Amino acid sequence: SLTSEEIEHIVAQVSGGAPNIQDIYPLAPMQEGILFHHMMSDQSDPYVIPMLFKIEDRATVTKFVDALQFSIDRHDVLRTAFFWDELSVPVQVVCRHASLPVTWLKLDSGQDIEAEMYARCAMDRQWINPGQAPLVQLSIATDETEGYFFVLLQMHHLIDDATSLKILQTEIGKHLDGQIDNTTRPLYREFVAHALNQAKENDATTFFSRMLGDVEESTVPFNLVGVLGDGSRAVEIRAQVSDAVAHQLRQVAKEAAISPAALFHTAWALVVSGCSGLDDVVFGTVMSGRLHGMTGAESMLGMFINTLPLRVKLQGCSVVDLVRQVQDSLL
Repeated sequence: SLTSEEIEHIVAQVSGGAPNIQDIYPLAPMQEGILFHHMMSDQSDPYVIPMLFKIEDRATVTKFVDALQFSIDRHDVLRTAFFWDELSVPVQVVCRHASLPVTWLKLDSGQDIEAEMYARCAMDRQWINPGQAPLVQLSIATDETEGYFFVLLQMHHLIDDATSLKILQTEIGKHLDGQIDNTTRPLYREFVAHALNQAKENDATTFFSRMLGDVEESTVPFNLVGVLGDGSRAVEIRAQVSDAVAHQLRQVAKEAAISPAALFHTAWALVVSGCSGLDDVVFGTVMSGRLHGMTGAESMLGMFINTLPLRVKLQGCSVVDLVRQVQDSLL
């Protein structure tokens, strides 16, 4: 539905112009949400993911850069830029060619190079321009004292999810081992088209109205309502689930013929209920879009997830009733 003027506006912003444009198509629903957060952010972007690598020699650094460029050349989504200014709808544009930006940092030799590179992983220091493909960039620093190279890889969540990241890491590892895979990958545009068609077939307004229409109070743990920000104040706490508990969880899920995820969501509903003082709670969960029967989706890079609200009513429920309610809602 883009006008010729809008297309000309897009072409003018793409490096290399029209000859470098392979495709133009809309955003998947989750991409729209992530782009919204980028537009809300002034100094940092909560959806830029930093990864820090410690590499022993320059030759391996060169191979690492070459491997990442090979993946960029191979996967459409890694050559994708996003535009929205002066357009009726945001679009993603696949470039035919996109060169990996590599910055060699000139740090003071007296600095603790490793500490400085870790500091650059802080959430409030993350930024990538979505209008310049690829949405991947490298910053490299040399620790001349130890002889190591620290490589900071930053990637935008607009073009990947956790599964995509694992696929990319595996692909880079194989390339470093000399196992170059030249087989073609399915086009990410097919998934986007699939997601948009589903959105047309399934009325979101009806879905949300049915689930949330009679909710009268927000689920706010500890009455903490002022939580907007760039994520820099977020703190993550991790705890290891013991082997014995993990075994019990799998056994219970198997006996009840449900997903272990239903047990975790039920437990979280109990936590949120206890922290908010409500017995009718709503919280968000992440759903996978790779389960829709698309051929090759398991090995394709892209943003395949979506977030949806889950409502859980705890009043008058037995444990079995509660778990079944959660399982049915997840399905």
